Parts: sequence; C-alpha cells; structure tokens
Amino acid sequence: MAAMAPPTSSDRVKEETVRKATNALLKWKKKIQSQSNQIVEEEEIAEEEDVDDFIYLSVTLKKIPQKDLTLTPHKIPLPHSLHSQDSSLLNLCLIVDGKRITSEAAQKILKSQHIPFIQQILKLSKLKSDYKSFESKKNLYDSFDVFVAVKNVVPLLPKVLGKVFYKKKRKVPVPVDFRVDGSNWKEEIERACKSSLLCLSGGTCSAVRVGRWGVTEGGEIVKNVLKAIDGVLEIVPKKWGGIRCFHLKFSDSVALPIYDHQSALQSNGDSNVGEVVGTKRKRTQVQGDSGIKK
Repeated sequence: MAAMAPPTSSDRVKEETVRKATNALLKWKKKIQSQSNQIVEEEEIAEEEDVDDFIYLSVTLKKIPQKDLTLTPHKIPLPHSLHSQDSSLLNLCLIVDGKRITSEAAQKILKSQHIPFIQQILKLSKLKSDYKSFESKKNLYDSFDVFVAVKNVVPLLPKVLGKVFYKKKRKVPVPVDFRVDGSNWKEEIERACKSSLLCLSGGTCSAVRVGRWGVTEGGEIVKNVLKAIDGVLEIVPKKWGGIRCFHLKFSDSVALPIYDHQSALQSNGDSNVGEVVGTKRKRTQVQGDSGIKK
C-alpha cells in the first residue's frame, strides 16, 4: 500500500482566498500610509510601539497545545525572506552553549566555512552574567537584525533574555541544528534567515509572520502563507484535525479569514474575504461582499 501523502495547505485553503485577503490588507496598508499626515490620537501614540509592518498568519487551534510544544519556537521555512537585505548583509548574533560548541570553536568554524555575517558569538554563561539588566538586554536586542541559537540552549533563553525578546516575539532567537564539525552551519544560518517562527502559547491562538510591507510583494506573500500553513500542519497534533481557523492580518488591522473549520464543512472552504475598512485601534471593521460592515 502506498504511503499517504502529508497534509498540505492546498487540501483545504484556496490560493485565491489567500490572494484576496493579501490584496485587501495591502490595499488597506497603502491607504493608511497615505493618510499618515492625519492627526494621531493620544491612544494611538501610546500604542505605536505595538504596531509593525509584518503580515501575520493567525493560527487558532481547537485545543490548548501540549506543554512540550510550547517550550521552544518552531522554525517555519519560507520561500521569500522577510528581511529587507540579503542574509549576507544582515547583522547576526550567534548564541552557543559554551560546552558542546564553544565560542572559540565557533570562531574557527565560521572562518573556515567562510561565513562572514555572524557579527558576534555569545556563550550562554556570558548572557547570564553580562546581560542581567533591562537596559543591557534592550541594547543587545537593538544591536542585531537576527539572533540564532544552537538547539540545546533555546529552551533556556526565555528566562535569560526575558520580556525584551519574548513579549512581542519579534527577535526571538531562531533555533539552528549545528553539527559539531561545522559542515552544515552555512546552510542552517541561511535557512534561519529565511524562516519565520511559530511560538505556540499557553492558549489556542498563535501567529506566524508571513509578509512585510515594503519588502515582500503580494504574490510572494501568498506563497509564504501557503508554505507557512504546510509548516504549521507539520507541528500541530492531528494536523487539520487540530486547526480551528486561519486568518491574515497586520498587527493593527482586522483579521481576514482564509480558513475556518466550520465554514469548510458547510461551504467547501470558501471564505468570505472583504475589504479592510478600519484599524484595530479604531474598532476595526471589514466590508464584506454583501456591503454589511462586520
């Protein structure tokens, strides 16, 4: 008997639905950008730091995930990078355990493998001793574009790096599975730079970054969304059986549905994707095909 093919995004999510949602969000973002000279309300100023230019794939599960799935971030490879620069031009910081892979050994491997884009190597012990204060962690956070960390230290990092890195999860260190001999380091680092992260929470809702305003174009975002769904399905228990719904959104926009378990049962997966009318901070609304604001 032939092996059953793994579940994919194409099983239940229509590419055209994703395209409509993506175009609606980009159209809304362009409109918001053009209105940037409008008066900004006080509450918007207070919340400005919560706004970014990323498009998120919102993942809602049917059940709270098992604790072991929430301990470390899950790498989701994307076909199109969310960074505005090539990986070789990014400032990267590598975090090592200092035992299995020491900083000295890492320096030698990076040099021998001609990997120039790691700007700093930090041992876990140095992180613990030199970056205790909020200010020192914030300075570290602001100094690099991407952080990567060897797999075995990743579960320890939330306690060491704290809320600066993990509250909004914008620069959570990406796990890399390095061989001690360095033979796969360049490949792993480049893969990390083209990946997003799924950080499953203690609840049923999580999110994966799949696009970025001004960096990824509409067609690239669609491909990223479909690939990200494939990645999520590899992680979530019961695959499609564990998914309640998928939405697309900016951090300050409405969430547009691209898959809903109940709707899929009733209408074969065709979501009603409309137009983004408002913002999240101004009682975000969607103009549906029927013209009714929801």
